[in-house]
Amino acid sequence: MPKEFIMQMRPLFGKEEKKALSDYMEEDGFLTEYKRTEIFESMIAKFTSSKHCIVVNNGTISLTLSALALGLKANDEIIIPNFTMVATPNSIQMFGAKPVFVDVERETLCLDLEKAKKVLTNKTRAIILVSANGRYPEYGIDNLLKFADENNLFIIEDAAQSLGSYYPDGRHIGTVGDIGSFSFSAPKIISTGQGGAIVTNSDKLSKKLRKLKDFGRTSGGNDIHDEIGYNFKFTELQACIGIEQMKKLPKRMERKKEIWKIYKEELKTLKQLQLFDHNLKHTTPWFIDSLVENREELIQYLKLNNIGTRVMYPPLNKQKAYNIDLDAPVCDEVDRKGLWLPSSVQLTNEEIFYISDTIKAFY
Repeated sequence: MPKEFIMQMRPLFGKEEKKALSDYMEEDGFLTEYKRTEIFESMIAKFTSSKHCIVVNNGTISLTLSALALGLKANDEIIIPNFTMVATPNSIQMFGAKPVFVDVERETLCLDLEKAKKVLTNKTRAIILVSANGRYPEYGIDNLLKFADENNLFIIEDAAQSLGSYYPDGRHIGTVGDIGSFSFSAPKIISTGQGGAIVTNSDKLSKKLRKLKDFGRTSGGNDIHDEIGYNFKFTELQACIGIEQMKKLPKRMERKKEIWKIYKEELKTLKQLQLFDHNLKHTTPWFIDSLVENREELIQYLKLNNIGTRVMYPPLNKQKAYNIDLDAPVCDEVDRKGLWLPSSVQLTNEEIFYISDTIKAFY
């Protein structure tokens, strides 16, 4: 048994981030977003092949601002997968829009398009596509875009878990809809503690977003406001960390794929545990997600052996915050069996072998 508890996930910061913060503090800067934030934005834009990147204080707000920039408003209906972090629907509840939940595909945990079609009303204005764990829907993004175009709907891509993942045609996930959103919270493949980013190829949307995040100012450093805006700005301290994290992203993508492959090989004989599949040519796994039998007993057994896990998202419709009747058998199965295994990029091969052996010993 390892002496140190193996956490399900933890961020990884090194001497490079420490030095970047120290160097910045020696400059006597104002800490608020400025040149380093611009550099961080340009790195994300270049990596995702996007024309514009706008960073904000967190990934929930990046979704809220995306919706507001598209002109969505209170009482509009927005279709959302029933399997996602609660931030997705909360982001639009913030301005009074109504999330409409639908079940997800069993293989990808992405929005089920056929079920989405059944909840369409004259109030539906948009769909938020959540690329669960970097995966894209089996029916293909172009079919979703076609459906949206036929029904005059916006597509917002919630790609919080998908930095480093691509559609089969090579386009980065988050860049294909009308607007895309990323998150840099602590568990993500790169982290700034908190933080979010919006990407778009539209000059008009970019300009709108920059106003929305900065009080609606006509330009920086004045107090002239032609429209309503808010304060959702980034900081130079976050940007210092983000720049160094982005430099490490390619190697982290490789390691995440290696981690999944080892788990896949080590656990392939187990009938009681099913890893969700990944096409590693396109997808960088964020967490190691699985369906397991006797989940609660397994969690306790692993904990006794210094291994941390995390139950996957419960269905949104069953959360007390929402409490809506919904036929969602895939989400219900995840609710019973879904478990995230240790997924940190700094996991060693020996730790993965130990985790896998312990799981096999339990069953």
